[in-house]
Amino acid sequence: MIIKGIAVSAGIALGQAKVLQPLDSKLDYHLLPPSQLHFEQRCLDKALAALTSQIKKSALHLQPDSDHYQLIEADLMLLEDEELQEELQVAIAKQQFSAALAVEHTFAKHAQAMRDMDTPYLSCRAEDILSLGQRLIRILLTGESTELSNIPDNSIIITQDITPAEFATLPLERVSGLVLQTGGVTSHTAILARSASIPTLMSCPCDLTLIANGAPIAVDAISGELIVNPTQEQVARLAIAQQQALERKVGLEQFKNQATQTQDGHKISLLANVGCISEINHLADVGAEGVGLFRTEFMFMNNHELPDEHQQYLLYCDALQLLGGKPLTIRTIDLGADKEVPSLSMVKEENPALGLRGVRYTLSHPQLFKAQLRAILRAANHGQVRLMFPMVNQVEELEAVLSLIEQCKNELIEAEKGFGDVTFGIVVETPAAVINLDSMLPLLDFISIGTNDLTQYTMAADRSNPYLIDRYPVLSPAIIKLIGQSINCAKAANVQVSMCGELASNPNATALLIGLGIDELSVSVAALLEIKQELTRWRYQDCVKLAEQAMVISRIDTLNELLTRCHS
Repeated sequence: MIIKGIAVSAGIALGQAKVLQPLDSKLDYHLLPPSQLHFEQRCLDKALAALTSQIKKSALHLQPDSDHYQLIEADLMLLEDEELQEELQVAIAKQQFSAALAVEHTFAKHAQAMRDMDTPYLSCRAEDILSLGQRLIRILLTGESTELSNIPDNSIIITQDITPAEFATLPLERVSGLVLQTGGVTSHTAILARSASIPTLMSCPCDLTLIANGAPIAVDAISGELIVNPTQEQVARLAIAQQQALERKVGLEQFKNQATQTQDGHKISLLANVGCISEINHLADVGAEGVGLFRTEFMFMNNHELPDEHQQYLLYCDALQLLGGKPLTIRTIDLGADKEVPSLSMVKEENPALGLRGVRYTLSHPQLFKAQLRAILRAANHGQVRLMFPMVNQVEELEAVLSLIEQCKNELIEAEKGFGDVTFGIVVETPAAVINLDSMLPLLDFISIGTNDLTQYTMAADRSNPYLIDRYPVLSPAIIKLIGQSINCAKAANVQVSMCGELASNPNATALLIGLGIDELSVSVAALLEIKQELTRWRYQDCVKLAEQAMVISRIDTLNELLTRCHS
């Protein structure tokens, strides 16, 4: 059986299926007959024992002084609490609830009690309690859980969706492929999959009920195919393609130490997008000239407690030490849309993509923002730091951010803590930012164009909607014109222009972007050598001519034909 999907992280994976069925959260609220209550109580006891055993196994792999161990210990204390167990049993016996409904009701009550205490730690703990309750409900309803720490090697995860926060918990060393029913090329989970070099298909309309756990699976994330129970011929063909991809990867290594410039000597800086320290460890392997985008929200998403100023300071210092004098471009916390943080009680919004996200969120939470800013300012004593702010649309927002930075500097002076020099930039990712750029440039040292959201907001097309991905691509005349306008405006103000969006990692667009006047490309680690190879194929004047041709094109298909022809 072959099912087509969208390849968002290239590669080929051969392995066994790990199917994660979505939990049907619609519980039955009918009261149960008395004759069924004892059965429900036994089911609850078994589910509590199963989840407790599972969590204890997870704790064996952690250091006792780690944050994750302490959180697991807190979960165990709750599950083993006799008063809670009695409360659950009473909810079944006296209120005639099902075991799942008793868990939902009781855990929600305990979580609300935590929120009512109105302290940051306990608010975080409230979300942990709700999450623990959902894990217990899943066991009650399906007999299984989403625990993935013990999955076999060469597992290919197949599910409806995985959020960025859930992705962060995957044992990546055992995951050889990923298949999602939803999502697209520029979704944040796709970005994480590319960073981890995991072959991934999204918007793949597979029926989860027809794929058995452990079934042999092949993911061809080059052609965009999921193959269930592949034949020997298909496995042999994919194994050859896998070997060819490996050989191509080895062949690209010759570009690691080459200068990042066109054939006639036009220099372009080539940096990497990263989401964690471990990725910085691999930058030397591809000859990156630094970090052009450090997505700091992922360190919040990977923790059940908010990292404080000191923890963040140490992390940024570690990053700077690994970079050895190369620039570290830190994007401040970019939350909202599909990026939720378990340690923050984030308000559910009807339309999160147009809601409190990016700099809007951090300006609305100044204490959270200032802790990060102080940590970055202090770390700047130890290396070259560039600081950029997401989703800035107008000069008033930028002025508010810079005012907070001045407050942070004064607070550090009063605390007798040093801080270093930092250059400032914004991520240009809305049409409003492009239009208002001239008013913000006097306050900036650089801009970085974020093409994923720029496309979403320009085209009014959800970046994760599978029905819109092909119809409203990044490589379209409207987006190219906005990119060109941003570059020309910044150049006139003598401000450096970078690009950190996924378009920067597309080899078909490399020559066009150089011709438009980009100074710097920040790309996924996996794509860096391929982009460098493409860069060395061109003369700068040919890139300029290509850009001039592209800027007068009005049709998407014509633009793609031009770029494909030039790339081949």
